[in-house]
Amino acid sequence: MINTVLFVILQTTMFWNLENFFDCFADSTGYDAVWTPKGERHWTYKRFKKKCSDIAKGILWCAGNCGGLPDVIGFAEVENRFVLKCLLKYTILEKLDYQIVHFDSPDRRGIDVALMYRKSRLKLLQARPVPVTAAHGGDTLRTRDILVADFVSVHDPPDSFTVAVNHHPSKFGGGDSDWRRQAALDALADALPKPSAHRTVVACGDFNDVADAQVYADFCARTGLVSLAAPLARQGLGTIRYEGRWELIDHIYINREASARMKILKIPFLMTRDNTHAGEKPLRTYVGPRYAGGVSDHLPVLLLMGKE
Repeated sequence: MINTVLFVILQTTMFWNLENFFDCFADSTGYDAVWTPKGERHWTYKRFKKKCSDIAKGILWCAGNCGGLPDVIGFAEVENRFVLKCLLKYTILEKLDYQIVHFDSPDRRGIDVALMYRKSRLKLLQARPVPVTAAHGGDTLRTRDILVADFVSVHDPPDSFTVAVNHHPSKFGGGDSDWRRQAALDALADALPKPSAHRTVVACGDFNDVADAQVYADFCARTGLVSLAAPLARQGLGTIRYEGRWELIDHIYINREASARMKILKIPFLMTRDNTHAGEKPLRTYVGPRYAGGVSDHLPVLLLMGKE
């Protein structure tokens, strides 16, 4: 039985892959040279601030349409802590009480996962990056870390839970890439606390493979978690649209199945018509080299607790 305090805390926990959420200043990685005013993308401070504003509006849209502000928001593809500070300082989120959890990772693209939480609702006990390391056929994996954070509610009596934010290796480039995602799943499984009646465990993120794949059923069997994404995938729902077909690669797992569900958010002002295929698709920041003015090719997902 989930008690009332925990029900409130986890009613709206959000994850969103922000697709290349870069500032417009070059750093030492070299990759982000394209994300500058003189780079290939002509990524200006004005465009960066618009993206910040649209992300903030998306979060507020969630608050108005899904029962309240997310108490926890996991992100993928953020360049650094600075972009998150700008998100909180220069948008409508400024007056809210979100706090940032972020660690730099060894990803070659210079992107990380991150997390924001509301300090009026939660106390952060600890947070740590979990490295994902493996080697296969002479290829050494170098990817973003998993972020694991432990919280306790500020209410009395306090309730505790763990959130793990993921962005697993992609299939980009073809060839054998399954071992990379398996390495990330193994690292996640090892990092999570054991299932407990006194702690809720949530793993969310971009897993870069369809939610109903067998590897995730095996992961659930190993960890005791339940996939909230797999039933949606079997219905043909998804968070990215590829060649006119939705694919669900952004997942949520939880150790408490009862009363937990996952919702895919189609934020109206961040959708656009699919001119190649029927229907709509997420409005990206860029389509190839062309600036489109959106946020991401991914739809955000939401963990909801309680009755529908």
